[in-house]
Amino acid sequence: MALALAYSVVAHIASARHDGPLAVCALAILLLMLLAAPLSQRRFWAWAALAAGLAALLWLARSPYAQVPILLVPTAFVALVAYWFGRSLVSGRTPLISKIVAAMEDEPPSPELLRYTRGLTAAWAIALGVLASLNLGLALIAVPDGLLAQFGAHPPLTVTETQWSWFANIFNYGIIGGFFAVEFAIRKRRFPGRYHNFADFLRRLRGLGPAFWRDFLR
Repeated sequence: MALALAYSVVAHIASARHDGPLAVCALAILLLMLLAAPLSQRRFWAWAALAAGLAALLWLARSPYAQVPILLVPTAFVALVAYWFGRSLVSGRTPLISKIVAAMEDEPPSPELLRYTRGLTAAWAIALGVLASLNLGLALIAVPDGLLAQFGAHPPLTVTETQWSWFANIFNYGIIGGFFAVEFAIRKRRFPGRYHNFADFLRRLRGLGPAFWRDFLR
């Protein structure tokens, strides 16, 4: 969590200042975040990947395209999560929200609840897909260092890179959190008596344990 917060802050400052070396620092934080678990387990491949990644970042810091990757990270992250939600709707798989609810319930979920959680999984997939598209669209038209501008194109409509960064690195998480909170309120009203409050819901989510979350996306 600390590394994720650090990445968002450093990436935002790098974008606002048009600072390539600082953008590379943000990517180094992201690399550490992705490899944190295997590094803590002293996996050789993780240390090799870290060394290779840092070498690539040193090269990137000297190139004119140092800020291109941080323009793509928010889109890639949100699109990947949208894909996970959408993939779980394929025949033969359990929708992600249905899997969570089934693990939290003391008894098998009712057919009505399962229909709701399947629809909610689809809603998350669509919402995140739209959000990823917005992230990419803003990254394309950002100036002076957006994706199109980096390669010499001049989009007819533009936003500043700072505006893009506020949306992609900060507001993204507020939008996702807002969707989460509104959905909880709807679910609590439609299926009363399951949770005392939002804090109880979050506590039960944490109570599912590491093994559940490790296998969650399989």
